[in-house]
Amino acid sequence: MTAPQDTSYVTPFEAGNGNQTTTWAECIAFYERLASDFPGVLRWGEIGTSDTGAPIHAGVVTVDGVFDRETLKRQGRPVFFNNNGIHPGEPEGIDTCMALVRDFCTQPDRLAALGDTVFLFIPVYNVDGCIDRQNTSRVNQLGPESFGFRGNGRHLDLNRDFIKCDSLAAQVFNRFFTAWDPDVMVDTHTSNGADYSYTMTLIPTQPDKLGGGLGAFLRENMLPAVYAGMERRGWPTCPYMNLLAETPDDGIEDFLDTPRFSTGYAALHHTIGFMPETHMLKPFADRVASMRALVETVLDFSIANAVRIQELRREAKAEAARQARWPLTWRNDRSRPASLRFKGYSAVRTPSLLGSYERLAYDRSRPWEKDIVHFDRCVEEATAAAPKAYLVPQAWREAIERLEWNGVELQRLAKDRLFDAARVYRIRDVTSRPGAYEGHMFHDEVVLTEGTEPFQARAGDVLVSLDQPRARYVVETLEPLAHDSFFRWGFFNSVLEKKENFSAYVFEDTALRMLEEEAGLRQRFEQWKAENPALLSDPKAVLGFIFTHGRRHAEAGWRRYPVVALMR
Repeated sequence: MTAPQDTSYVTPFEAGNGNQTTTWAECIAFYERLASDFPGVLRWGEIGTSDTGAPIHAGVVTVDGVFDRETLKRQGRPVFFNNNGIHPGEPEGIDTCMALVRDFCTQPDRLAALGDTVFLFIPVYNVDGCIDRQNTSRVNQLGPESFGFRGNGRHLDLNRDFIKCDSLAAQVFNRFFTAWDPDVMVDTHTSNGADYSYTMTLIPTQPDKLGGGLGAFLRENMLPAVYAGMERRGWPTCPYMNLLAETPDDGIEDFLDTPRFSTGYAALHHTIGFMPETHMLKPFADRVASMRALVETVLDFSIANAVRIQELRREAKAEAARQARWPLTWRNDRSRPASLRFKGYSAVRTPSLLGSYERLAYDRSRPWEKDIVHFDRCVEEATAAAPKAYLVPQAWREAIERLEWNGVELQRLAKDRLFDAARVYRIRDVTSRPGAYEGHMFHDEVVLTEGTEPFQARAGDVLVSLDQPRARYVVETLEPLAHDSFFRWGFFNSVLEKKENFSAYVFEDTALRMLEEEAGLRQRFEQWKAENPALLSDPKAVLGFIFTHGRRHAEAGWRRYPVVALMR
């Protein structure tokens, strides 16, 4: 990193030995001093608190000293957002942002280059993790000497929390991001994984998932320019090493950034997102320098192309409001391989000294350069017809408040209303991830049945029209099959449980009458018996089947997804 012209504002990284990162206290004090000394350049303040009660800060830099968000939005100013420290053990972005903001404050030419663009930043997002400082949690990382921890005060990974918002930090972030509605975001990280020559790798918002003209612009214009710009700056960059097999030799595929991750969350708001990942085994000073180059490269392109990016985002929001069918899940497309020129190291396998297997290592004295396969396309899997609106019963307030945090336009029903033909899902089966996943029982597999039923809504229930700019966020959270829907994260788990049960000695006679009186029940029961002969000696299983599948004691809410879609 180039030494600062004004040594009055040296960062802790610059003052150190190249292997030190700032503490949270030093970082905040640094920005407070800059904001005090350069009030016409930097607006700085608290935007919320973390789960441990520590303040979360953000800053705004503009060339003309206009900082009021509503004024800037009325002026149509482009917004570039730099998020740092979501994983404080990966601190390159924290140090980079400090130096960059300092240069805006102290170098008039650098500030002037912003033009109309607003530089918005969160210096340390995971404050709890940054304060939890040690030097051991990053098992495979080379430096810095001490650093923060990945988990926050509730032991949550905040780069899995953007939809479920278990943390106060994510709740703050949702509101902050929505209010500013940035055009481009860079969220800084460090990578684990294979060894290779590159210091910097890059995860962009997956262009196919971003979709439309905005996705095409990212793929065809912005990404080539970013890679070329990094090459010119002396930091050749390649796509993130999402490996097909054990080593890069066998190729890579694009990282499928679902909305739990920052770039996937950004896509819900039609924001172009980048997740730069420096390589863990490169010297910390090189990682910081390459991160500075990456942030500036993306920023410079965003400034130069601001008008076009804003135009494409407006088009994307308008298209979403009138989209007839929505993709809910995606997969990597293995039918269209691309080629990537890659510089790697030879993989070496030797007998392990710990067990009866071969260990993998990389021999840096034997570099290679060749074309590897790169599956850089994604295709839709599950889709759903777009309704006119969704109806969210007011009882499910956790879902409603997250819609509100993300700027979704909601309408509270003033009186009870009967909708005669709503699309209703029933949950036939779910397969949940073994053990806890970020504090939840996440549903990896969901099987639904779909039907049309009347729906009685009550005064206070929430109507969510899709004729609005936030339509994509609405669909990808309320459609249960979507990758990171509220349902998958367990917001509606209580509907998966029956609330009443039976006593076998009483229900035996009732079950016989149900088989005689309910059309189709005996046929289903006979089929079940043929398929499950081993269960016929278990009265709980036999009676349980009849109790569950009969109509007499059916519970209307059991396995019925509470959010309904209004198709007309």
